[in-house]
Amino acid sequence: MRRISAAHLHDLRNRVSIERLIERHLLWPCKRREGIFRFLCPLCHEFHTATNPRTNLARCFRCQRNFNPLDFVMVIQDCDFLQAVAYLEPYLLERPST
Repeated sequence: MRRISAAHLHDLRNRVSIERLIERHLLWPCKRREGIFRFLCPLCHEFHTATNPRTNLARCFRCQRNFNPLDFVMVIQDCDFLQAVAYLEPYLLERPST
């Protein structure tokens, strides 16, 4: 079984932008409203959501669920943890847009 280091997990959770992941890589339904990035919650299917760029977390306020990039990929892709890690690894090399 593959072992993922704490540093690598930290990078996957923090260096892969949750907004970019949702909008550009997963092509998940999303929009900007009043300057706030909103996405369709994959669990309750509501847009009562937001992201926090400082913590790189996505939150659904209706179902009270937080998602980091790994969590979001596991739900959307219906995959396990190691598959989510493999999915996100190529995006670590991606440069943030300016």
